[in-house]
Amino acid sequence: MSKTNKPAKADGLTGLIIAAHGRHYLADVDGELTQCVTRGKKTNVAVGDIVHLQRTSENQAVIEKIAERTTLLYRSDQYKSKLLAANITRLFIVIATEPGFADDLVSRSLVACEAAGVEAHLILNKTDVEAPLARARERAALYSNMGYPLHEMSARARPEEAVAILTPLLAGQSSIFIGQSGMGKSSLINLLVPDADIAVREISEALDTGKHTTTFTRLYKLPGEGGGQIIDSPGFQEFGLYHLSEGQLERAFVDFKPYLGGCKYYNCRHLAEPQCGILQAMADGKISPMRHALYAQLLHESAQTLY
Repeated sequence: MSKTNKPAKADGLTGLIIAAHGRHYLADVDGELTQCVTRGKKTNVAVGDIVHLQRTSENQAVIEKIAERTTLLYRSDQYKSKLLAANITRLFIVIATEPGFADDLVSRSLVACEAAGVEAHLILNKTDVEAPLARARERAALYSNMGYPLHEMSARARPEEAVAILTPLLAGQSSIFIGQSGMGKSSLINLLVPDADIAVREISEALDTGKHTTTFTRLYKLPGEGGGQIIDSPGFQEFGLYHLSEGQLERAFVDFKPYLGGCKYYNCRHLAEPQCGILQAMADGKISPMRHALYAQLLHESAQTLY
């Protein structure tokens, strides 16, 4: 899997997109922050993109071209799509003992990773909160039993341990952290990037959106010799996958893969067909009914796409 992307030297100006807010972008060009816009009304640029620029003033430029991406992670609803990050190698879903996390959001994120070719990990945060810990572990086991790495930690009670666990996982990688509000994602980012708050203020000012905001996706270079970069995205409650086709969906459920060749009909949709390998595996307790219900919901959503 590819390692951290760095802007390559090329004829003209080359930069790394480190923040995006609406149609405002910020690029790191040889260590200097440059405000960027796209030509026309295009918004097809993502944080993590390597872009070729045409400078228009001292700290402003137009994005002329996006370099070829290794990966692209995005979500979509019935009408539009929202790019999350480009050229990432690992995604970390932050869940916690409290407040309760949504299995629907976790599963959708994992499906998106499989479809995009991105390695997915889960972080169970707030393990110092003991009362709900056993239940949170039980729920998280659904994903670790499918082969997704699960890392337990407490950013608040054991910060040094959290950093020690995450540092080797992030070294040399281009990673993104996602999660619902309240999971402690920002606390983990602040541990990993001690000057993150300062960087947010600088980025907010440089984006020049007319108001200071922290609700934008941004990229941080990780300190230390290990290298790597980490993208922090705003918390969200929904993860639409309307852009995935029927074939992409069935292959993106890792728990389906061992049984995909076991259906009587080659065009089986795994919903109510006779002698379906997936439905049989669910009846045998090898596939969670919750996961199959999500698959059926995603199939329904993909049929509604209008854009």
